[in-house]
Amino acid sequence: MRRREVIALFGSAAAWPLAAHAQQRGMVARIGYLAAGSHDNLLVRENLNAFRRGLRDLGHFEGQNIVIDYRFAEGDFDRLSALAAELIRLEVAVIVAAPTPAAAAASKATATIPIVMINVGDPVGLGLIASLGRPGGNVTGSSFTIGTETFGKGLELLKEAVPNLHRVAVLSNPANPSHALVTRVVEIAAQGLAVQVQMLEARGPDEFDSAFATMTKEPVEALYVVADVQFVLHAARLADLAMKSRLPSMHQLRRLVEAGGLMSYGHSAADQWRGAATFVDKLLKGAKASDLPVEQPTKFELVLNLKTAKALGLTIPPTLLARADEVIE
Repeated sequence: MRRREVIALFGSAAAWPLAAHAQQRGMVARIGYLAAGSHDNLLVRENLNAFRRGLRDLGHFEGQNIVIDYRFAEGDFDRLSALAAELIRLEVAVIVAAPTPAAAAASKATATIPIVMINVGDPVGLGLIASLGRPGGNVTGSSFTIGTETFGKGLELLKEAVPNLHRVAVLSNPANPSHALVTRVVEIAAQGLAVQVQMLEARGPDEFDSAFATMTKEPVEALYVVADVQFVLHAARLADLAMKSRLPSMHQLRRLVEAGGLMSYGHSAADQWRGAATFVDKLLKGAKASDLPVEQPTKFELVLNLKTAKALGLTIPPTLLARADEVIE
C-alpha cells in the first residue's frame, strides 16, 4: 500500500473580512471550506491535505496570508445549508465545497460569493453551471462528468474478476444528487455486458443491513458501490458486510478497497482537491468563476485487494493484475 502523509489539520485564527483582491492588497484572505464528510475520516483528511499543499505551492499559507474556516457536515447532508449560511455570514472571499451535496448546498446559499466545487457529478444537469467550458455563474471547479465511462468500465472489470457474473447489486445513496447519473450509466453498461442489476439504496449505516438482506434474499454474485460520503465514513462496515455475504465488491474510491473491498476503479480524487487550490488562487487574484472552465479528471487507477480475493476464494486473472496500478497484499 502506498503511504500517504497525514498532517495536522484545522488550525484556527482570527481573520478580517475580505474581497477577492485581498491578497493583492497584502491582506489576509478568508476562505470557507464546506465538506459533506467528517474531519475524522482519513480520506477526507488526505484530500484536504492535498488542497492545502496546492495552496502552499501557490504561495498561500494558513495563518500568514490566508485563513480557512472549516465546516464539516459529518455525513449529514441536511446540515449543509446551515453550514453554508455560516460561511456566508463570515464574509469569506471564496467557498470551496466538496463533493456534490456540499456544492449544491453552497450554490443554493449564495449567487455572489465564488464557489469552487470539487469532485461533483453532472453539475450542468444539477443546474450548478451553464456549461463545463463556460460555467456562467459563481460556480466553477472540478467534475467527474467526463469520467462517467469509468462507471461502466468498473463493472466490466468486476465481471473480469468474478467468473460467470450474471447478477450484480448496485448500492447508491438517494440523498446524493449525483447518484442518479452514476446508476444510469452503470445500468446501461450492464445491458451491454449481459449482466442483470439489482438497484439498492442506503442513506446511511442504519440502512446497510436491509440492503444486504435484500442481496441475500434475491441472490447476487457481486456488489458495485457508488462513491458516497456515507459509504466512505462507514467503509469498514460495508467491507465486513460484503465479506460476510461472500460478495466481491467494486468501488469508485481506493479507500474502500483499503478497508477490505475487492477492487476500485476511478479517478484520482487527490488530483481534484489539489487542483482546487489553483481555482482559489485565480479567484483571489480577481478572476471570475463564470470564466473559468470546469476541470475534468485525467488520471484513473485500478486498485486490487488480493487479501480480500483470497478470503473470497477468488483468483484474480493475471491479465487483470498486470493492469492494476496498485495491489494490496
